[in-house]
Amino acid sequence: MDAWISPLLHWLAVPDNSLLAVFVVATLSATLLPMGSEPAVLGVVYVNPHLFWPTIAVATVGNTLGGAFNWWLGYQAQSVRRKHLPPMQKNQELRALRWLQRLGPKACLLAWLPLVGDPLCTVAGWLRLPWWPCVVYMAIGKALRYVVMTALGLGLIGG
Repeated sequence: MDAWISPLLHWLAVPDNSLLAVFVVATLSATLLPMGSEPAVLGVVYVNPHLFWPTIAVATVGNTLGGAFNWWLGYQAQSVRRKHLPPMQKNQELRALRWLQRLGPKACLLAWLPLVGDPLCTVAGWLRLPWWPCVVYMAIGKALRYVVMTALGLGLIGG
């Protein structure tokens, strides 16, 4: 595995590939993999301030794509459960599931939160919440997070 990781990381570190690197990191970090994309976004914008908005846009698209993938995983897991397991009884539902069902796709605005955001997208798919509204709310939340976190990191706000 090390044979391909090191050349890949070197290639992604080349400034000409910085937006692609942000896209890859943002997409992977939105899956259930334990990593964050903010350092990559901040690093690219710090070195190339003129790429602030393109970097935010690319990170948002990648991170939203990762969240949409999590939604799909939850949807597929529910399909498998329906085929192979008995239906859940109402009294077995978790309070969080009921809350998420009540809130609906708007809950995906919180997809940017550390630790709970990625599983939230998966549970949205599990609950069969509508695809497009979930993706739109994910994108809004993630875009706002990148703008605020990057601006804070660069000292553009709050400092």
